[in-house]
Amino acid sequence: MTDVYDAAKRSAVMRQVKGSGTTPERTLRRLLTRLGARYRLNRRDLPGSPDIVLPGRRLVLFAHGCFWHGHDCARGARVPKANRDYWLGKVARNRTRDATVGAALIEAGWRVEVVWECEMKDEAALRGRLAALLNSAPLAHIRRHGRARPDHP
Repeated sequence: MTDVYDAAKRSAVMRQVKGSGTTPERTLRRLLTRLGARYRLNRRDLPGSPDIVLPGRRLVLFAHGCFWHGHDCARGARVPKANRDYWLGKVARNRTRDATVGAALIEAGWRVEVVWECEMKDEAALRGRLAALLNSAPLAHIRRHGRARPDHP
């Protein structure tokens, strides 16, 4: 099977794929802002440069595209017909990297949450999930004081 593009054209197309500021990330940031959360973007001093970091809550959020990160939904299970072996390997490497990064962040005391692109379709459910995450006791406070703050469950 031949490629749709020659190598130079394919390279140019792949350069256009965004690594940050994607629609799922912007949706997640909009919901967090509406919930009153303060966050930082793409902290390069943390493993994996998480999409969204809430330092005081020791919480990192990754907005994963279903296709790129191999989610088990319909879009994530789809594999291109052209260059199939490459794409299977690419997604497998992404999943391995995601697991390694998540483990390193947890080891460093961070709570890690992945929000999948397909979850963003139900904004009400996602808003509820984010609100619950924001209302849970931050690990940083528990480490300093040995207990949750009285105003946090």
